[in-house]
Amino acid sequence: MFLRSLLGFYPTNLKVYDIAVIHKSASKVNSQGNFVNNERLEYLGDAILGAAIADFLYNRFPNQDEGYLTQMRSKLVNRSFLTQLTYQIGLNHYILSNTTSTLESSHIYGDTLEALIGAIYLDKGYPEAKKFIIRKLLNNYVNLVEVQNTNTNYKSQLIEWSQKTKRAVSFDTVDESKNDGKQPWFVATIEVDTELWGKGTGTSKKEAQQNASKVAMDKINNSVLQSPTSD
Repeated sequence: MFLRSLLGFYPTNLKVYDIAVIHKSASKVNSQGNFVNNERLEYLGDAILGAAIADFLYNRFPNQDEGYLTQMRSKLVNRSFLTQLTYQIGLNHYILSNTTSTLESSHIYGDTLEALIGAIYLDKGYPEAKKFIIRKLLNNYVNLVEVQNTNTNYKSQLIEWSQKTKRAVSFDTVDESKNDGKQPWFVATIEVDTELWGKGTGTSKKEAQQNASKVAMDKINNSVLQSPTSD
C-alpha cells in the first residue's frame, strides 16, 4: 500500500523494490550465495536522478546559463537534501540497516532514495522514473526559490569569511581508507589561526572538507549570535 501510494503506480517487479531498501550492512544472501543490497541500484539511480534533474532545470529555466543550472542541480542532488526528501516521503521507515558507522549512517537515507529511483527505472523505464522525480519529489517537496537562495557551499562561505575578517584558514585532508575494497573514507580538519575549528568525514575529499567547513561555519554563526550587540 505504501509503495503504491508513494510511486503513483502499481509496481510490477516487487523484488527490485525490496532490494532498494537493503543497506549493505543488512545484506542478504540469495540462492546463488551472493550478497544482495542496494549499492548497484544506488549507482543506477544516481545517474537517472542527475539526468532527470538536468532535463527539468534545462526546461524550467530557459534563460539561465550553464553555471546556474549546474549549481541548482548540485543543490538538488546534495546528500543532505536527498536525506531530507527521504524523511519527507516516509521512505526512512522502511530501510533495513545494521550499521554502527557514523559515516555510513550519514549516507543511508539519500542512498536509499537513489536506489529506489534505480528500482523504478528497472521496473518501468526512464519516463516513469523521471515522472516520479519531477512530479512526486520536486513538485511536492521542493521550493525552487528557497533552493536558489540557499548557499550550501560551506567551504566557499568559510573562505569568504576569512577574506573579510583577515583570518588565516587552512585545510588538511587525510585519506583513511582501508585497502579492503570498501568505500573510501577521508577526514578533513580546518584550522583558523592555527586553532582547530572544524572536522568532518566523507567518501571524497570534497565531501569531507564541506562537512568540516559546515562545522566551522556553525561555530562562526553561533559566536555571532551569542555576541553582545552594541548600543
